[in-house]
Amino acid sequence: MSYNFNWKIMLSGEPAHWMWEGFVTTLQIASISLVCSMLLGIIICVFRMTPFRLLQWFSLAYTEFFRNTPLLVQIFFWYNASHFVIPASINKWMNALYHWFPGPFTLFGHEFAGQWMLFNVEFITGVIALTVYTSAFIAEEIRSGIFSIPKTQLEASRSVGLSFIQAYRYVILPQALRIVVPPLISQSLNLIKNSSLCMVIGVTELMFMASQVESYYGAPFEAFSAALLIYLVISLFVSFCINMYNKHFLIQVSY
Repeated sequence: MSYNFNWKIMLSGEPAHWMWEGFVTTLQIASISLVCSMLLGIIICVFRMTPFRLLQWFSLAYTEFFRNTPLLVQIFFWYNASHFVIPASINKWMNALYHWFPGPFTLFGHEFAGQWMLFNVEFITGVIALTVYTSAFIAEEIRSGIFSIPKTQLEASRSVGLSFIQAYRYVILPQALRIVVPPLISQSLNLIKNSSLCMVIGVTELMFMASQVESYYGAPFEAFSAALLIYLVISLFVSFCINMYNKHFLIQVSY
């Protein structure tokens, strides 16, 4: 059976518009989730290192649960349980924000629909799922970086009058974050690639749009090849930027 390749279909018209919209949504959900997972991962890591047993048990249960359950299952859980897990006031606020957001607008010559990406339940559910899943891995990466720092650093910080939180904020965490830059790059790239799973709940990201092109125009090879190349470019760009930042702005710490 022969297959007629038609690469021009991906360069104009609806397919190009859909792929661009999916690309923008992928960048949005990945960037927001990455920032949130970094902040949450640091908090969970600090909880794990505190002398308080309750916080230690909570952080241990958090990391073990989310690291050892499939992300796809977690996405479906958050999507179906959002009305039960997320407080009713927040759900009401999200619905009000969705209906308030302005109508269609144009960006780079492409028109985007109203009630756009950031303010729908599917998008927010995807952000929550990606954040809690990735933050569990980031917390463990940062914890491993903390363990590589001599304990005398913390003892010296406490001896000069810093509290536990201040010692971690000003002394321990800055050094640990420099050490764990390479594994954090891997987690960032994994998050970008994992964002493709959000298509199962209706988030109009890159894979969702590629599937739409395949369904409407019968061009599966062209659509998914384009998606593959876009993911590759995003991942290489992120890796390059972080490596350059690590090389030129961060001083390597060794003991």
